[in-house]
Amino acid sequence: MIYDVFNGDADGIIALIQLRLSNPVESKLITGVKRDNSLLKHVDLKDATHVNALDISMEKNTDALTSILNKGVTVFYCDHHRAGVVPKSDYLTTLVDTSSEVCTSLLISEMLGNTYINWAIAAAYGDNLIATANKLADKYNLDEQQKSFLNELGTLINYNGYGASLNDLHIEPATLFCVLRYTSDPFSLLINKNSVFYKLQSAYQADYANVAAISPYICNDICEVYILPCTAWARRISGVYGNELANKNPAKAHAVLTLNEDGSYLVSVRAPLNNRTGADEVCCKFATGGGRKAAAGINKLAKADVDVFIEVLNYFYDK
Repeated sequence: MIYDVFNGDADGIIALIQLRLSNPVESKLITGVKRDNSLLKHVDLKDATHVNALDISMEKNTDALTSILNKGVTVFYCDHHRAGVVPKSDYLTTLVDTSSEVCTSLLISEMLGNTYINWAIAAAYGDNLIATANKLADKYNLDEQQKSFLNELGTLINYNGYGASLNDLHIEPATLFCVLRYTSDPFSLLINKNSVFYKLQSAYQADYANVAAISPYICNDICEVYILPCTAWARRISGVYGNELANKNPAKAHAVLTLNEDGSYLVSVRAPLNNRTGADEVCCKFATGGGRKAAAGINKLAKADVDVFIEVLNYFYDK
C-alpha cells in the first residue's frame, strides 16, 4: 500500500495534487489540520510499501521516519521546513530545501518539469511567497486577472487548513484533496460557479468580517502582535490574517496569538517580508514551536509566557 502523508494546507494539498496528476495511483491518505505535522506515526507498518511525505517537518517526524525505514519501506520526502538530522538510509530519497522563497509545491513542480505550474503558483501564493509567485506568473505569461485568481485560490485552500481540530475546518483536507485531485487546470474552478472555490470564498468572507474589531496588543517599530479569542472563526482566520498583516507592513515582524481552550495560545509568526528569516528560530525557543524561516508557530504558549515571547520577538528583529 502506498501512503501519501501531507500537510493539510495549500502547499501540502497542491504538492500531492501535482504528484497524483502526474502519477494517478490509488493511495492511503494521511493528513490533518495545518499545525498537525507529526503525521508519519500514523503509517501502518504492516501494509506500507512506499511512503510519500509532503510538506511536513522531518524534524518533527524523525522517530517515525526511522521506524518506517528500518522496516525496509521506501520513502520520498519533500519539504521546506527545518529538517533536523536526516536519517541515513538507502530507502530514503529527499527533496528538501529550506530557502525562504521555496515551498514544497514548487519543489514538486520543478521535479515534474513544471507540468502543472498554475497549481504550483497558487500554492506559492497560499504560502505567502507573493514575490516568487508573481515572478513565476510573469514567466508563464499570466495576466493580472489570472494572478489574482490563483492568489485567492491558494489563500483559500491555505485558510481551510487552520483550526485546532478537523471540526474547525470547513472541509477536511483529505476530502478537499479528493475534490481537486483530477483538476489539471485550476482556472476551471473559476468558471464553475458550483466549485469548491466559491464555497471557501463565502466561508472566508464570513470569518474575515470579525477581524475589523481586532486592535493590536503590541505595535512598535519592530513588531505587531494581535490576540484573537477562543472561537472557531479566529482559529480558521489566524494564519491568513498573519500573512495579510505581513504584506501590509513588510518591515515588521508579526505575530497572531489565538486563545486555546486550555488557556494557552496558538501562535503564528511571520518574519518581516523585507527579511524573511528567523521565524523558526524565535518559535523553537518555546517547547511546542517550529516552522520555517519566513513563517513559524507555537502550538501551546502558556499565558504566563506571552510577554517573554514578545521580548524574544522584539530582541531577535531589533538588529
